[in-house]
Amino acid sequence: MFESLSTRLERSLKLLKGQGKINELNVAETLKEIRRALLDADVSYKVAKKFTDNVKDKAMGQNVISSISPGQLMIKIVHDELASLMGGNAIDITLQGNPCIILIAGLQGSGKTTFSAKLAHHLKTKRGKKPLLVAGDVYRPAAIEQLKVLGEQIDVKVWAEEDNKSPVSIAQNAIKYAKEYGYQVVIIDTAGRLAVDEVMMNEISNVKEATHPHETLFVVDSMTGQDAVNTAKAFNDRLNFDGVVLTKLDGDTRGGAALTIRSVVEKPIKFVGIGEKMDALDVFYPARMADRILGMGDIVSFVEKAQEQFDEENARKLTKKFALNEFDFEDFLDQIRQIKKMGNIKDLMSMIPGMGKQIKDLDIDDNSFKGIESIIQSMTAEERKNPNILNGSRRRRIANGSGKTIVEVNQLVKQFDETRKLMHKITTGKGKNIMQMMGKMKRK
Repeated sequence: MFESLSTRLERSLKLLKGQGKINELNVAETLKEIRRALLDADVSYKVAKKFTDNVKDKAMGQNVISSISPGQLMIKIVHDELASLMGGNAIDITLQGNPCIILIAGLQGSGKTTFSAKLAHHLKTKRGKKPLLVAGDVYRPAAIEQLKVLGEQIDVKVWAEEDNKSPVSIAQNAIKYAKEYGYQVVIIDTAGRLAVDEVMMNEISNVKEATHPHETLFVVDSMTGQDAVNTAKAFNDRLNFDGVVLTKLDGDTRGGAALTIRSVVEKPIKFVGIGEKMDALDVFYPARMADRILGMGDIVSFVEKAQEQFDEENARKLTKKFALNEFDFEDFLDQIRQIKKMGNIKDLMSMIPGMGKQIKDLDIDDNSFKGIESIIQSMTAEERKNPNILNGSRRRRIANGSGKTIVEVNQLVKQFDETRKLMHKITTGKGKNIMQMMGKMKRK
């Protein structure tokens, strides 16, 4: 996400040369390029100009500390202004009420139904809530069926009344059912249209008036650029929603909607959709997104994703295995599965500071681990437990069974052996010099 904008901003900030103070002369070209980068990212001219004016006001006359360059100081100012433009602080979803009622609105094709299921999954797995999904799109039988299929995937009950053509009645019946059976959150998926129209607005307004939702979320396809911003404003004028959800952000190389929508509707972006899977939903953190736009990575989100898959007891067992030099291919396979659960591999790597620029042109498939998995799965249980018995004939059999070459099998075994030795040194204290060396490299 934001690849084009990130590249352009990085290029712009490199223009700032010299030492001493940032002044109008040495900052003019940088600000011009930043404004162009924002416009190319589909940010409106008014917002882009205001952004660069704010950056200029904050930068003018600032003394440059001897340990940093003017460019580094400008990066800090641009970063803070980007975070401010996108809302400053993350705003959490409201989960008050018994049950809490969440109304989902948006145009047809914006991803409302998929988001509704993702939100239910998020609230169930990360907030410990018992959600109920409501199929309120009475015009598209496919939408009702889609919600049922997604609900089955995430094991969440879906309330649907195929013969009832009143969205208000369906929503009210669902809330009554939720109260009776102890559902803590009711998520109401509503019908969309191909464009904003009075009939749709009246219908959604009626549902909102009848259900008194604690949270109304507007879902918008981020790939529609400034059209997304205009649609959000039209909906907000009528519904006065509480927050915005940007879908398909993983497929958007410009990202102008994410940068502009907050300043236009003055409502926070609460979630971003970053893929098709049910767990591909992130809480929106403006400062972290500014980090990623400026190529600084997002190590906090990376650690959080790792912690979601982290099992403390298994980690202790793994550390003990490393210390005793008993780490085997079965453990290795388990670690690969844990990494895959964290999400899109390229997206994860881009969260690591300094990695985004290095991998932007690489085609990193989510199936990158399949070759390694196929090799390990072609081993017998004994071979996985005791890699030392992998002689030439066994490796040839594994290569044939996995559809890989003997060279690829040998490379994997060698890399595994080197990793095991390194982790053994670190966990037994013999890796002290290694850790000191890494510390020195980091300081440099």
